Amino acid sequence: MTTTTQHRLAVIGAGSMGTGIATLATGRGIPVVLVDVSAEALATAERTVPTQRRLAQMMGSLSREAVPGTLTTTTSMSGIADCTAVVEAVTEIPETKAKVLAEAHQTTPEAVLISNTSAIPIDEQADAVARPDLLLGVHFMNPPYLISTAEVIRGPRTGQAAMDAAGALLDALGITQVVVGDGPGFVINRILQRSINEASRIVAEGIATPEAVDAAFQGCLGHTTGPLATADLIGLDNVVDTLRVLHERTGDAGYLPSELLLAKVEAGDLGRKTGRGFFDHATAGR
Repeated sequence: MTTTTQHRLAVIGAGSMGTGIATLATGRGIPVVLVDVSAEALATAERTVPTQRRLAQMMGSLSREAVPGTLTTTTSMSGIADCTAVVEAVTEIPETKAKVLAEAHQTTPEAVLISNTSAIPIDEQADAVARPDLLLGVHFMNPPYLISTAEVIRGPRTGQAAMDAAGALLDALGITQVVVGDGPGFVINRILQRSINEASRIVAEGIATPEAVDAAFQGCLGHTTGPLATADLIGLDNVVDTLRVLHERTGDAGYLPSELLLAKVEAGDLGRKTGRGFFDHATAGR
């Protein structure tokens, strides 16, 4: 496993988070191989990454002078064979993550393996790979090219060499690291997802509108974004998946997804990516 500064990053999953990580890495001059089973998703990512990179440059998160790293897209895992690190950014389904991690590890047996999981414990995922010492978690915030801090999760079997290699990569990405221990939801989502769930119940009970809930968090607590706008950014389908993982692994009924969240997901109102969630994003700014 390499710990030099010559990084070549594989990102598995061309959804919003995988594309965002690719934006961050290429914007920092690191070459990226982006893998997805969908050629259409990869084509979209090829258009989206340069656009997001320009946005990050306009907002001062990425340098305008830096030479972008190359972005290579492929539907074949064989394309990551020479990568020094792998980030899986697929859907929050344990079986899917296990399959992706196993395939990536077989293709790049010496590379550090990074799970961008929202809630699934790292040690649980480590059972899928032959070298559990190479696996750790990095919970990038969304969008990763604008938010410069990430939660780094060291599993019970994570080795120091993997922590060092991941730390060097995150340094190269300009990411400040907050190292935490393993467990369902870690720190951020153990707290955040419960807040989103309770906020949605408050809206369903008619106690407050989504606007009022978020205004209270912003004005009274100084939060930049309220819990329901955050949920729309994450994607309500992803929120529900994460809540289910937390409920299954903690047994805490407070993590059972609210009926309002389930109804919105069923209706296809998933947040920013569909134009409507708790808020109407299709008309925002008009």
